[in-house]
Amino acid sequence: MNDAVNDLYQEVVLEHKRAPRNFGHLPHPTHQAEGTNPSCGDQIAVELNLVGDQVQDIRFTGHACAICMASTSMMTEAVKGRDVAAAKALQQHFRAVLTGEEEPEGAPLGKLVSLAGVRQYPSRIKCALLGWHALMHAIAQDGGNASTEPEPAA
Repeated sequence: MNDAVNDLYQEVVLEHKRAPRNFGHLPHPTHQAEGTNPSCGDQIAVELNLVGDQVQDIRFTGHACAICMASTSMMTEAVKGRDVAAAKALQQHFRAVLTGEEEPEGAPLGKLVSLAGVRQYPSRIKCALLGWHALMHAIAQDGGNASTEPEPAA
């Protein structure tokens, strides 16, 4: 990674770690799921209000490393107000970039592309994907609760 990209990565990650967006609980979530990464102790819970097929609101709680918190924070901003199909497509592109299946420059990730550098650190890919796994499990639930551990990265 060149220095400018590395600086952006560090700045965005630290900003979202210090002040995560959409952090906290929803009063009455329609869908929720938890994710745990046993290898490092990250724990994230995602709560959604789905109205029809749209993510009307999303929040998360938990304690995790800077990469996990930043990724989950950016995820909530990226999917809030979008439909479930768009959220799933975004998750697939994000995962593909982190696992090297897709180049960051061609992926429609918005500022999530700032986390593309994680792909250079395979042990941290699970950290960046944990919130996304919880989101996908929450969406898959029929208004219930789910718990998940991250899938293998590659």
